[in-house]
Amino acid sequence: MAKNATPRYTVPGVELKDAGRLIDVLRLRLHALNDLHLTLKHVHWNVVGPHFISVHQMIDPQVDRVRDMADDVAERIAALGGVAQGTPGSLVNERTWDDYSIGRADAIAHLGALDVVYTGVIQDVRAAIKEVSPIDPATEDLLIEQLRDLEQFQWFVRAHLESAGGSLATAGSHTEEEAAARGADLG
Repeated sequence: MAKNATPRYTVPGVELKDAGRLIDVLRLRLHALNDLHLTLKHVHWNVVGPHFISVHQMIDPQVDRVRDMADDVAERIAALGGVAQGTPGSLVNERTWDDYSIGRADAIAHLGALDVVYTGVIQDVRAAIKEVSPIDPATEDLLIEQLRDLEQFQWFVRAHLESAGGSLATAGSHTEEEAAARGADLG
């Protein structure tokens, strides 16, 4: 948690203490999005195998959109009177998740791991929406828009992991390693 997220000023219609709460929620969203964009780029650089080019090309638009999401969150923090801490040190010190654990691997294995990553990010965005909803519709709207895009990206990932019968290869996976192994079995 930030030392003191309460700003000296904020947007009209939002109380200072509420702005501080919004800033605190958005701070973790900013860290998650910065982490996700770097993770996606890592996957882009480290996929191998027969599905390389399709996954390699699918990931870059996701990287670009997630970077834009981070920028939107940082600008919302600033508009609320806060400081958008986008440094690697603050991300690492304040994140509540572990670093991405898959190195050079088969494209489908990476997609299995990304399915778990997207699930965690999406769950956290949904929790953030619930927290900001009673306070500020503009912040809620920003997060809802991002949620739609993140869910679509997970759908793109899952399309590679789904059987024709609708079974998801990573179903029941709780770790990136487990999901990667299940995805690799498809490759």
